[in-house]
Amino acid sequence: MTPNTTPLLLGEAPQSAAVVCVVTHGRGQTPEAMAEHIVSRLSGKGVRFILPRAAGGSWYDARAVDPMTDKTRTQLANSLGQLKQAAALAPAGIPVVMVGFSQGACLSLEYALAFGPWRGALFGFTGCRVGTPQDHRPSNDLAELPVYLSGANKDPWIPLPAFASAALELGVARARLRADIFPDRQHEVSDVEIEVLQSALNQVISGKEVQW
Repeated sequence: MTPNTTPLLLGEAPQSAAVVCVVTHGRGQTPEAMAEHIVSRLSGKGVRFILPRAAGGSWYDARAVDPMTDKTRTQLANSLGQLKQAAALAPAGIPVVMVGFSQGACLSLEYALAFGPWRGALFGFTGCRVGTPQDHRPSNDLAELPVYLSGANKDPWIPLPAFASAALELGVARARLRADIFPDRQHEVSDVEIEVLQSALNQVISGKEVQW
């Protein structure tokens, strides 16, 4: 049986959307979980939501901070291809805001550094790069792409040094970066993070560039 990888589509119809928001779930999660924990907390006015679905609920098997293996590279390439297909569902000329949580945030960061920049923004809620600094990883010039990266000092999945290393790499790549660390926050998307995302969506809908 072929695994289900059909994305979940929510919000405005393509012809009436002012912005497309691609929301990528974490390990062991689903688009439906992201619809509940992120999308339902946002104003959907003017926003077309595309929520890609990982086969088996995981974008790759390894932990994000593990050294790259051939298997991880293959899984990552396939997942990045799937994310690229999801972004391609956006109508031509419409800004795209990429949003990922946990493993989905890591995948979204890899997408930006492999295929960016684009018109819109990137949100990595609790994310870092996949692999280690010793691995060969793409690092495109992001040309001031607005990027929001968040983490927590005691997060069990994304260690703080990996978060800090990702922030440094985004800075070197010339992202217009805002990075927030939340002391003792659980592995979740907080109200503050939702507020930052809502503000960015509002700015994009108004035809403005995202400012932090």
